[in-house]
Amino acid sequence: MSYSAQNIRNVCLLGHAGNGKTSLAESMLYLTGGALRLGSVPDGNTVCDYDPEEIKRQISISLAVAPVEYNGCKINILDTPGGFDFAGEALEALQASDAAIIVCSAKSGMSVGAEKAWKYCERRNLPRLLYISKTDEDNSDYNAAFATLRERFGKNIAPLVAPIWDADKKVIGIIDVLQKRAFEVGPKGERVEIDVPEDKKSVLDELYEALKESVAETSEEFMDKYFGGEDFTYAEMVKGLRQGVKDLSLFPVVCGSALSGLGTRMLLDTVVELLPNPLEGQPLIGENENGEADEFVCAPGALPAAVVFKTVSDQYGKYSYVKVLSGSIKPDMAMVNSRTGLTEKLGRLYAMKGKKAEEVKELQCGDIGAIAKMDKLKTGDTLCEPRKVVKIEPIPFLEPCYSVAILPKVRGQEDKVAQGLARMNEEDPSFYVVNNAETHQMVIYATGDIQVDVLVSKLKSRFNVDTELAIPRVPYREKIRKPVEKQGRHKKQTGGSGQFGDVWIRFEPNPDEDELVFAEEVFGGSVPKNFFPAVEKGLREAVLHGPLAGYPMVNLKATLYDGSYHPVDSSEIAFKTAAQLAYKAAMPEGSPVLLEPIGELKVTVPDSYMGDIMGDLNKRRGRIMGMDPTGDGDQVISAEVPMAEMMSYAIDLRSMTQSRGSFTFHFVRYEDAPPAVQDKAVEAAKALAAEE
Repeated sequence: MSYSAQNIRNVCLLGHAGNGKTSLAESMLYLTGGALRLGSVPDGNTVCDYDPEEIKRQISISLAVAPVEYNGCKINILDTPGGFDFAGEALEALQASDAAIIVCSAKSGMSVGAEKAWKYCERRNLPRLLYISKTDEDNSDYNAAFATLRERFGKNIAPLVAPIWDADKKVIGIIDVLQKRAFEVGPKGERVEIDVPEDKKSVLDELYEALKESVAETSEEFMDKYFGGEDFTYAEMVKGLRQGVKDLSLFPVVCGSALSGLGTRMLLDTVVELLPNPLEGQPLIGENENGEADEFVCAPGALPAAVVFKTVSDQYGKYSYVKVLSGSIKPDMAMVNSRTGLTEKLGRLYAMKGKKAEEVKELQCGDIGAIAKMDKLKTGDTLCEPRKVVKIEPIPFLEPCYSVAILPKVRGQEDKVAQGLARMNEEDPSFYVVNNAETHQMVIYATGDIQVDVLVSKLKSRFNVDTELAIPRVPYREKIRKPVEKQGRHKKQTGGSGQFGDVWIRFEPNPDEDELVFAEEVFGGSVPKNFFPAVEKGLREAVLHGPLAGYPMVNLKATLYDGSYHPVDSSEIAFKTAAQLAYKAAMPEGSPVLLEPIGELKVTVPDSYMGDIMGDLNKRRGRIMGMDPTGDGDQVISAEVPMAEMMSYAIDLRSMTQSRGSFTFHFVRYEDAPPAVQDKAVEAAKALAAEE
């Protein structure tokens, strides 16, 4: 069926890993007839977790779309991974969503993943509701879970449910506070209405009164009616709650169990009745043709436009997942890619359900679908009608801070590794790869070790190349600390024309310049001018390898001040060689020292972890430069830390802060390395040279 924008809901499932997001999507599909059976994550047969890696690991790795048709509405469920290494997938889902369901477990309440999800929604001003999952499992405690939400968000929490317990404190049913009805799950998983238990009637009245108070605060009219002692109709209650959700002054709470289906239908009712449709959603920020920032509001009658929020590239082809922002799009339509400025003809259109693609003739405003075989499209691109070109703000992927070198187990397969990573980077722009010419390593910059482990597994399964990981080498530098003057003399006679070059060069520290500075002070033509470039060339090649560990030399000035030549045997190659001999003789006597790269670190952590973080930075030879509160209970610690001490920091910070901390790290300058660090680096360089 084709749905108008008013009857579409685009909702992403967010929350901590293992809280039951994929199972909840499965429950919604099964209940509405979108799936013939209730899939299970342990059995590996869910709609949303279809990738072999997801089935093997029993975790979500990629964003998946699952459309649910319910009560005349199409609910596009965007199931996201809860693992922090795959946060990029959640950010992609947020680009296409008009609301979020934050899934919290009845066993843990407001977990770290839920906290992060909440912050993502806050940044986008995204309406949201909270779903407490696994209420009927052993060791679950709905009251404790709800208490953590109430403690965190206070009166903004609007509970729409009251659980019903049996004698063993196990949830066996729920009360719909809004409709004042009670339900339990029947023997075949169906919803069965029951009488509200006597001991729950007072709880129901209390919760309903709290909802009425929340509704009263959404408008002057409702406020007057509330204080006049009048009751609200069901329609007025829904209208008030819907307004509160849209204004971000109310966050409904529902609960249930995905496995039994308890609460799933109530969740669907809540999504349809209280969450905004695409026309009411938060506008995306875009850039118009004049380069000015502009809000982009969904409009069915406007010129067609769509944003690409996800790319999937597999053996069956490439799908570009899009949300239609205005108008409607059809196959073969000519649209401009605002990133490249090129006009492209759209391929076939599909409605996606997990990995299943169903071809459609049109995608309406506000809907989500996929375009096939658009090779030049990338995640984040905006497709527009040529008459109105707009560019939607790119997805704010987190800066990848975990780096690891990758190399094939079989030499000669470097290109295969690079091509495989490039293909996977189309699907997941949250990591990138750098070929470091200096250290001769291919380095992956990712969010964490699990993401890298998945990439390695996919290289093996999809591209048939075995790889291994290594710690990235630190790009040290070398310099001298005192001036040295040395002669370089190259003389060779082997019959016929010989080779002769003779130079005197003064080498001295030059802290103002990183690059080699070459000068000449030759008097009387002792070295002809036409050989000066050869001397400079020889030195520029030589400074690529320092005397201590073979790292490039910096802060060096070389002045050619004397020498001699032979009218027949002197040549450019001879003077180039002579210059290199002078360099090799001079450097060990110039009091050489190793320089290590220093980076600027900015760590964002909750106040409670400050002591641990500061102590750890001191162990890493870091210098604390300052601290700034963010205003929401976090602190940003600024420090300067040697790069060599940061290789495992992404993993260590996660461990120290229960994954609540984040950081950025950028190179700023080189500094003299302490003797112990220098000795260790020199030994490592010699060992590496011996291996090669």
